[in-house]
Amino acid sequence: MKTKEQVVPKWFKGQVYEEGDNVTNQFSGESYMLNALELSLYDYIMGSQYIFEVAPKTVTQKQLTEFQKALTWFRKNNVEAYFVLLD
Repeated sequence: MKTKEQVVPKWFKGQVYEEGDNVTNQFSGESYMLNALELSLYDYIMGSQYIFEVAPKTVTQKQLTEFQKALTWFRKNNVEAYFVLLD
């Protein structure tokens, strides 16, 4: 089975990690191993959610748009991990 090579999205300006890691969903307890790029986008998504919750008045339309792009990227590039960790 061939796996599609993942490419860093042009809009993503965050840090791309050198290594992946195992991530656990805090609600379900399920875990999933993410590669370096997936982990970078996952941390971006989780960090964005935190900002949206603690400082909603500071959130810009650009941040919301990029957050949605990150979720879409994740769904397209690793649907299994998306459903385990983000859905």
